[in-house]
This record gives sequence, structure tokens and C-alpha cells, in this order.
Amino acid sequence: MSKKIISQMNVLPTWLVSVIALIAGGIFSFSLAPYDYWWLALLSPALLYACLQQRKAPQAFLIGWSYGFGLWFVGAFWLYTSIHVYGDTSSIVSVFLIVLLAIIMGLFSALQTWIYRRFFPETPLTFAPLWVLFEWVKTWLFTGFPWLFVGYAFTERFLDHYAPLFGVFGVSFIAVLIASAAVEMLKKRIFWAIPISVVLVLAWAVSHLVFVQPKAERPLTVSLIQGNIPQDLKWLTSYQNKTLEIYSHLSASEWGRDLVVWPESSIPMAQTAIEPFLNEMTDAALSQGSAWVTGIPYFDESASIKAKKALFYNSLMASGEKTSGLYLKQRLVPFGEYIPLSGLLKWLLPALQNDASVEGFSAGPAHQALLNVKQHALGAAICYEVAYPNLTRQNAKNSDFMITVSNDAWFTGTAGPWQHLQMVQMRAKENGRWFIRATNTGVTAFINADGHIVEQAPLDHEYVLRGNLPAYTGQTLYNRLGDWPVLVFSGLLLLLGLRYRPREVNVSFKARR
Repeated sequence: MSKKIISQMNVLPTWLVSVIALIAGGIFSFSLAPYDYWWLALLSPALLYACLQQRKAPQAFLIGWSYGFGLWFVGAFWLYTSIHVYGDTSSIVSVFLIVLLAIIMGLFSALQTWIYRRFFPETPLTFAPLWVLFEWVKTWLFTGFPWLFVGYAFTERFLDHYAPLFGVFGVSFIAVLIASAAVEMLKKRIFWAIPISVVLVLAWAVSHLVFVQPKAERPLTVSLIQGNIPQDLKWLTSYQNKTLEIYSHLSASEWGRDLVVWPESSIPMAQTAIEPFLNEMTDAALSQGSAWVTGIPYFDESASIKAKKALFYNSLMASGEKTSGLYLKQRLVPFGEYIPLSGLLKWLLPALQNDASVEGFSAGPAHQALLNVKQHALGAAICYEVAYPNLTRQNAKNSDFMITVSNDAWFTGTAGPWQHLQMVQMRAKENGRWFIRATNTGVTAFINADGHIVEQAPLDHEYVLRGNLPAYTGQTLYNRLGDWPVLVFSGLLLLLGLRYRPREVNVSFKARR
């Protein structure tokens, strides 16, 4: 991309520039796991930045929508497996639902680029902060869909040194700033080499900061049990006993280790319906001095009486030697744990009528107590919750280490489980805590406080992954302050952009009105 090419893009018809933006959005997901072409996370926003040069706001809206459609259609196409294979619907309808999702989610990019060209000057110092603010909005608007963030492409890459300070949004900000500044340099504005050099040098400098350190205690010996239960069998009543047999058998040799972990909803019945089995497993753990943590649907009888309806929660239950606690999932999973508007969509997805995992769960309360595991504080995140940076940050406070459990069998053979694992790595780096991740089919792993995978189980196999889990103390800047530093800084840059936008932008603004 040279100055001549960028200049030519300014005179290209909007439809052609929109096609370029569509391709730019589509290639982004290949920057993430499992492909890891991280440089595409720079090229993709750089292309969008170039496409928006000297475009009016309505044109920018279409260009941004094209980019967002490509981003979500390709980046979230792993949902096709859950909708088509496990949702028992046709290929045509499945693709239609992905297209519908991409159209809706693409509106975020459309509004972002419209605001950018409507109110702000063309500069990386407004493009990058606006990008980050819209990533942040995706974590909470309409419960949020916090996926496909630029910062995740740099997990275990040089820029991730910013994560303990400013979280994934800080990494996204730096990456988009570099990408858009590189476009300015191609336009012979060489002074943009200065901020690029500054942020790269600072990344090296902050890599030497130490926020956390391991405690003096001996690490816990941990066994993560991967049962590999097929999703189409998981909730069948006829397969429940087989599921319990598999997990019981895989755990038999592991009692005696400090902690044995079963994944999300590994027990496919509520605790009230399976008390003898729970007592048996707890007794086995106690007899060998083990702690046991398992995913299980939890029926709250007293709350159900008050609410006059049955309340079930996706939960983590801890028992065994010097171990106790219950964590109720706070954020429910669209398309992975439940289908939004499932009552209206049952005619499209007939399998929903027989799958207890996609409806009937209630959200747990905020600010729950940490699990107590052998006098250690264990913070929890169930499945999709780990995609929410601030929620995981809250759950990680005052913890010694973290646990996340999941069932990614919905997305077997797709990029979804790998993208999910990459988010866990970023959460570990942000909060300076080890994560243990137990899953039904993979990816089961031990992840250290620097976000690096230490041990990993093979996908789609019954497997017991053993490892050591050290307790950590200390607090990263991100764990202490959350997203506020990067959000406030981005807001200030945008306010400055409003104040000092060039006069010609004001003129075109008045003309369009």
C-alpha cells in the first residue's frame, strides 16, 4: 500500500471500497487462534482506515457495515456447527442465521465508522480510541458478545506486555494505533514513526515490571478430567449413567492428588436428583485427602419457592478435603449454552426441544464468594464468562489461582474452542494468575500467570491432564483499576479530536446538514 494507491482509493466508487472493506473484515479472524497470522490484526484495521479516507459519513456507514459483516460472518462461522449439527436444522437456514448475526453485529462497525467520519478528524488518534470504545460496548450492550477483539491476536506476542496494565483493550488500542499510523507513514507523514517507536519501546519497558509473584506454599497437584462426551448424547436421559461412569472411571486413579476437576455440566443432572452419587464421589475424595470441583446444574429450592418457579443455575460445586463453595454462573452463553429467543426459534431448531442445556438456567448474582480449596481461594469463570474481561477481573480479585470450565463440544472441529482458549490466556495475563481449564472435549489446559500454555490435553479424547498449580499473590494494575484507564484516555483523545478538528471537516459537516 503506497501513497499512490491510497490516493486512488479516495476516488474509487463506494461499492468497490466496500468490497475491499468486506475482505479486510473477513481476513481478521485468521489473526486469531488456531491460525495465528497475527500481522493480519494490523493489516485488517489498516485497510479499513485507508478505505475511510475522505469519505462522507453515509459512505463510511456502508463501508463500516461491510467490514463488520465480513468480520462476523467469517469470524463467527464456527457457530454453524452448533446450529446445523446440534441444532438439527438445514444448512440453508443455518447459514441464514449466521448472515443475520453478521448483519446485526456489523452495525457496530457501521456506527463506529459513521461517528468517526461525522464528528472527528482523520487521524489515528481518533480512529484507535473509537475502535476501543466500540470493543468495550460489545462487552455489555444487550448482554454483550465480546468476541473478535484485535488485542487477542497478540496473546503471547510482544504487545501483550500491556495486558497487565490496561487489559485487552489496551492491547487493541496500541495495535490499531500502529496499524493506522503505518497508513499515515505510507502517505509520507513520517512523523508517525515516532508514536509507533514510543509504544514499541514502552512495550519492552513494561515487560520488566513485576506485579505478582508465587507464594511460598507448595503448588497443588491437580488432575483435569476430560470426559469427551458427544454433545448429541450429553443431555439424553438414557446416556446419563454412562456419563457418570466415564467420569468416575477416569477419576479413580486421581483421588489422592490435591485437586480433581470435572468440566462444565459434567454431571448432567441437578444435585437434588443425584445425591447418592455426589456423596460417593465426595467420600472418595475425602478418603484420599483430595478436593473435588465439578460442574453441575444446581437447583435452588428455597429461591424457587419464593419465585414460584423452578430456578436452575449452571454451577461449580466444590467438596472434599478442606474444600467447600458454590459458584453460580452470572453470564449465560448465547448459541453455546442457550439459544437467544429459544421459544421463538424452536421451529427453526427442533433439537432445542430436547436439550436441557439451552434453556431454563438463571443468572447467578454478582460478587459471589470465592471457592475454598484446601485453604486457597479459587476464583471461577464458567465457559463464556471468561470472554468478559471485567467480570473475570472481579472474580479474580483476592484469588490465589483461577479455574474455568467449559463444554466446547458444540463447536468441535472449528476455530471456536481455540479462540476461547486464547481468551483464557489473555485473562491470565491481565490478572497475573494461573488458570486451570477443564473442558468436556478440549481444549483442557494449564495456563500460567504470563498467559502461556504449560500443559495441554489432546482434543476429542478421554484424557486426564495432570499438572501443578502454584498460588500467586499481588495485583496487576489492570486487576486493580480495570478498563477505566484506557477508556478515560480514549475519551480524552476523542474530546480533543472534537475540539481541534480541521475547519474543512466542519464545513463538510454543515453542508451535509
